[in-house]
Amino acid sequence: MLAPVLAASSGFTSPHVDWHALAPEIILVGTIVVALLIDLFTEDHNKGLVSSVVGLGMLASFIPLITLGLDNHERVMFGGAYVVDDFALVLKGLFLVAGYLTVLLSTNTIAEGDYHEGEYYLLLLSSVLGMTFMASARDLISIFVALEMLSIPAYLLASWRKRTQTGIEAGMKYYLMGVFATAVMLYGMSLIFGGTGSTLLTDVGAAVNGSFGQEPVAVLGIVFVIVGFAFKVSAVPFHNWAPDTYEGAPTPVTAFLSVASKTAGFVAILQLVFLGFFNRSDTIRPFMFVLAVLTMTVGNVIALRQTNVVRLFAYSSVAQAGFILAPLAVISSNHPDRAADILSSIVLYLIVYTIMNLGAFAVIITVSRRTQSGEITSWAGLFTYAPGLAVAMGAFLFGLGGIPPAAGWFAKFQLFNAVVGAGTPSAYALGVIMAANSVISLAYYLGLMRTMFMDDPVDGDVTPVKIPVPLRAAVVLTGVATILLGVLPFLVSDIADGATFVTAYLPGK
Repeated sequence: MLAPVLAASSGFTSPHVDWHALAPEIILVGTIVVALLIDLFTEDHNKGLVSSVVGLGMLASFIPLITLGLDNHERVMFGGAYVVDDFALVLKGLFLVAGYLTVLLSTNTIAEGDYHEGEYYLLLLSSVLGMTFMASARDLISIFVALEMLSIPAYLLASWRKRTQTGIEAGMKYYLMGVFATAVMLYGMSLIFGGTGSTLLTDVGAAVNGSFGQEPVAVLGIVFVIVGFAFKVSAVPFHNWAPDTYEGAPTPVTAFLSVASKTAGFVAILQLVFLGFFNRSDTIRPFMFVLAVLTMTVGNVIALRQTNVVRLFAYSSVAQAGFILAPLAVISSNHPDRAADILSSIVLYLIVYTIMNLGAFAVIITVSRRTQSGEITSWAGLFTYAPGLAVAMGAFLFGLGGIPPAAGWFAKFQLFNAVVGAGTPSAYALGVIMAANSVISLAYYLGLMRTMFMDDPVDGDVTPVKIPVPLRAAVVLTGVATILLGVLPFLVSDIADGATFVTAYLPGK
């Protein structure tokens, strides 16, 4: 009785809450509560039930995503800080797919060593919740909150093997570098807020287009914010944490960090660049050019020297981040009509890369369980005793290298098209560098294939590989998707083309 009276007397009005728009996150929160209760009140031998509940919760979250997509109505809440548009829906779906595949990769893989298995899945689901929140964040504060929601559980997951030196190193490097990057990012956000008087990206974009955009402090703020997220996507020179963290963390966690966590960082960068900083494209272009060139080149060159398959994919992941950053090096506020093509090419690549990389890690987990080694030499003769795994891994390697018919060829072609389509000397130069790096990457991708198909098995051991059902499902799902999307690329290109921001938020509107 008193609440309405007090609200009326104080002039306070409750914010509008669209429960349908928040349904995916509400389902994930409910799943966390249910999984926590199951973990608390079940015997140790039934802890595996938590993974099933978490997986079902992620699948259930797809239902409101589908209904929101069919409704075709953009929803804006909390003064514009939280927006559910086509971009948000597509990326939330991608995060849920990545999370569900990670659950499949983790089942029968995460042992109850230092922690109970249920805690692992709760942390994984909590991180996915932060990622779905990030997809709708349109405010500096909500972006920061989403970043911490997804990062804090990831720090704990990276240090899962706390009894081993590599596990401790993985967690500490990821945590310490993450804290440093967050501090830099927050300093940049404070500079932007001080100059614009607002944290909403739409207000920031308007101020950057005005007098504030011409001040040196605006450039400093923009660079600092992007640097903070450059760490998240392991862009050079902010990549040093990635190889050791990827090697020391459990392989399913490595897979999750290399795709879902990286994608969340790119989502934040896209929102900031297209909605907040677009009118300072003269600042973003050279910065992104340097980041993209350094990231793809350093990642590929160091990957050539790796003898451990996980470290190879760690540096491969660094190089892939450089390719994804490349289209942002040609954005221009003078040509806002090209913004949609650039955005679409990046979203397309994120979708395809997520599928291929998770599939590759599913094979890595399966082979490592049999060989008890992460060395590339242990993959010798894989085709002899596990032809299905070898063929699947070949498809994923072809896709990552951009070779048809795997889906990666179309995704990489769209990135090239977005870059070269700018028609500037720097765009052509960047296109040449991308082409050269694509050739370099083939050296280590095809080198692993040669080991699988042409070398003799180690010690002549041709014992068949036993593949748990969840891992088999992950390999089959990602393998079929990799080939299908390569043969019928319009299936994914239409989704990427539809991943646009609210019309009123687009550059040039």
